[in-house]
Amino acid sequence: MTLKEVKLTPKSLLDALIPLVQDLSRELSDLERYRRLLQSMRTLFPADATALLRLEGETLVPLAIDGLSTDTLGRRFRVAEHPRFAQLLARPTPTRFASDSNLPDPYDGLVQGLSGQLEVHDCLGCPLLIGGRPWGLLTLDSLDPARFDSIDMASLEAFLSLAAATVSVAERIEYLARVGEEARRRADAYRQAGNQNHRTMIGRSKQHKRLMEEIAVVAGSDLTVLITGETGVGKELVANAIHASSARANKALISLNCAALPDTLAESELFGHVRGAFSGAASDRRGKFELADGGTIFLDEVGELSLTVQAKLLRVLQNGQLQRIGSDSEHNVDVRLIAATNRDLADEVRAGRLRADFYHRLSVYPLHVPPLRERGRDVLLLAGNFLEENRSRLGLSSLRLASDAQTALLEYGWPGNVRELEHLIGRSSLKALAAHTERPRILTLTAKDLSLDDGGPDETVELSNATLPDLADLADKDFRSSVTSFERTLVLNTLARHNQNWASAARALNMDRANLNRLARRLGLK
Repeated sequence: MTLKEVKLTPKSLLDALIPLVQDLSRELSDLERYRRLLQSMRTLFPADATALLRLEGETLVPLAIDGLSTDTLGRRFRVAEHPRFAQLLARPTPTRFASDSNLPDPYDGLVQGLSGQLEVHDCLGCPLLIGGRPWGLLTLDSLDPARFDSIDMASLEAFLSLAAATVSVAERIEYLARVGEEARRRADAYRQAGNQNHRTMIGRSKQHKRLMEEIAVVAGSDLTVLITGETGVGKELVANAIHASSARANKALISLNCAALPDTLAESELFGHVRGAFSGAASDRRGKFELADGGTIFLDEVGELSLTVQAKLLRVLQNGQLQRIGSDSEHNVDVRLIAATNRDLADEVRAGRLRADFYHRLSVYPLHVPPLRERGRDVLLLAGNFLEENRSRLGLSSLRLASDAQTALLEYGWPGNVRELEHLIGRSSLKALAAHTERPRILTLTAKDLSLDDGGPDETVELSNATLPDLADLADKDFRSSVTSFERTLVLNTLARHNQNWASAARALNMDRANLNRLARRLGLK
């Protein structure tokens, strides 16, 4: 019996379709699911080459092939350039081309085992419809021009229905996987934010009340907010409060510390990348902006971004469009930006380290967070919050401050602001507890336990005239160079007095350790 005489029986059709039906409920990769689909098709409808192609815009993308060269999977067929594909997509039913059709065949030169051109052959194609819309194509090609004479079109229609179901299942699984991954990422983001958001903004001072009023005003809008303030004042907590009071509160708040990002990774973290975009990019990855779509993104230390990244970020802020690294396609995102910095960004613009247009785009609504030393007795309220946290952590019945400890807190200058207070209470509580041979029910912290006189803000930096740059040496320098020279001398002398201990030097200079490290790198000292 020749191939053209093959007739499908109900049993042979059922035998071929049952495995596909069973596959619908199995956990299979898309590639394996599509491979089995083509394998079953060739069993029912003998062909020398088959292919499954998905329609993406105006282009057909091969997802699975059988009997075609491997490089076919890397090709992208523009429908407008391939009239056979255009005809197949234009008709709702299977189309068979005449063996002597003069329309160019997209697979010419791609059929395995055929070194020459496809001349007289049999060609059949079927559109796959999902939800009444064309999803893609199934194609069959045979070197025998009469191979498909005996095909039972009713059986082919039945197979197409099952093929469409297979594709629909694969698409649904892919969609659910994306949704699941998105939910996982958002859950991680909520958990990370929750570790900080369980704290409320505490204070009764005029400065604190003014800040809360500003937050209430801007939270109801979608304006970009630039939060400024010294290190440790709680800029991220302010960002959390703005997001929590906004219309986006039920969406994700994604945070990113720009100071911790190497320039080589900043773009990938912000905008994502596609597989193979660079060494180590093993899979597609969405960036922070895509993860924050519909919600808010908080960029801490935004002044640390390079000029190149600033330019690309500016484009996202202007039109909501971004491109993953290595991709030509654009993604639209709806994200509210909240940025924070402890730098004077206007000075950064003048120094050429920040784009002026980027600065103006960031500072639509500037919001300044006052340092702790300007908030008066708020320090005691915040201390009470941290004392309660440490009481619970240490398993004590009570953890409190003696009157001299309260006085010490009020008189201290707080160069590290609220963060320094938090660390001080935690450190002092642990040390005070360890000093007791028997575990007390009530632990009282004294001024001695706080040790605020050791390296506090009142320790001034004394420089003799000999340590300062000679004025004659500065006469020929511009203002910026003179300031840099003074900063270098100041840091070097402070380090020398503190035996090259950077932490001690930072305390002596009333600086946060991280800020001193950045200054040292800028001055070439690290």
